Amino acid sequence: MKKLLVHTDGGARGNPGPAGIGVYITDAERKPVEARYKYLGETTNNVAEYTGAYLGIKRAIELGADEIELLADSKLVIEQLSGNYKVKNESLKTLHSQIRSLISEWGWSIAFTHIRREKNKEADRLSNVAMDEGTR
Repeated sequence: MKKLLVHTDGGARGNPGPAGIGVYITDAERKPVEARYKYLGETTNNVAEYTGAYLGIKRAIELGADEIELLADSKLVIEQLSGNYKVKNESLKTLHSQIRSLISEWGWSIAFTHIRREKNKEADRLSNVAMDEGTR
């Protein structure tokens, strides 16, 4: 079994505004596996959060995970992916559907965990690097 913990964060300066995502992946013992960031251009904070979740899950699957725990400080994203909140926003419905399809095709176990921002420092730092580089 290969469990990966996927910390993701997304942000937008201005909402909508220049946006970026950060993905920090560790193994089950919390040893770093990979750190990534990506500038998204102009979008909203919630779209950035969802994009971070999608790219983080996708990367964990590519790295051979058969169990994933997605950790994010966006309560909205975690609760919607868990099925506890309805997705009403049209752009988020598309991203939500893409994530659900990705997980369905992969077919293994995933858990969604909401964490406080202080517990998501590396993913937050990476999303800020993306926004800083994108707005230079």
